Formats: sequence, structure tokens, C-alpha cells
Amino acid sequence: MARWEDLPQYEQDYLAGLRLPEFDHTPWTPAKPVSESRIALISTAGIERRGDKPYPFFSGEFRLIPTDVDHGELVMSHLSPNFDRTGFQQDINVAIPLDRMKELEAEGVIGSVANFHYAFMGGSAPQDMEPNIPELAKLLRGDEVDTVLMCPV
Repeated sequence: MARWEDLPQYEQDYLAGLRLPEFDHTPWTPAKPVSESRIALISTAGIERRGDKPYPFFSGEFRLIPTDVDHGELVMSHLSPNFDRTGFQQDINVAIPLDRMKELEAEGVIGSVANFHYAFMGGSAPQDMEPNIPELAKLLRGDEVDTVLMCPV
């Protein structure tokens, strides 16, 4: 990943000018103990399965990643030329830690791993992702997920 000071000025200006969403309030839900929680992962690494529809440029769409996916089936299509894919190519767990979650479940550290996880294209603006959040929330509820681990990349 490029360092801020190494980015071209036009890219620094673009990123610094992104408008973040504002909320009137912050809802609070009491958390369950992690040892009782069903956890899903959400990555911003632009991960998808081979054969999935490619992410449109600056899309707010997400892709489903099954827990039992074969690692060779996953590709990273992050659009930025500044994005280093080396770590992902060596170990997908740096971008979406599926194996680590399964290990934590087996050790009893977490209650269970969700059946599905989700990936967004991290270069997308939050307002482009927002229209897809109700669908994502519905899928999470259907999988009985009560905790999400965000994996920003």
C-alpha cells in the first residue's frame, strides 16, 4: 500500500475531499460476549470469486464470500495502481482472515463463523456503498450474524 506522502498530489486531493456520511445519532446495541457471537467479515479489498461479475469502477456493490470457499477461487480486483497485492497473493488472511476465524471458532474463542462474508471495493465512496447496505443487513440477519469484523485494506 502506498504511503500518503508518496501519492501524487491529484490523488491526495481526491481522497482528502471525499465527503463522509453524517449521522444524526449513533445507535447502540449491547454486545454479546465474543465467545457467544456469530461473526462475519467485511473486507474492503475488492475480493471476489473467479467468475463473479467484476466490480464496476468506483462501485458500491459487494460480493459474497462463502466461509468454505477454496482460496484459489478468490481474486483481488482492487483498482488502485498503488495497491500492493503481494500479501494477499501469499496469504488471503491478510485481507479476509477466514482461516483465523475458523481457528478461533475451533478454540471456542468465538461462538461461530458466519456462512458468508462480504467484500467491497475499498476505493468507493461511502455514499456509493450506502444504497447496498439494506441488502447486506438482510443477508447478515438471515445468517444470524450479530457481530461484524471490519477488515479495511
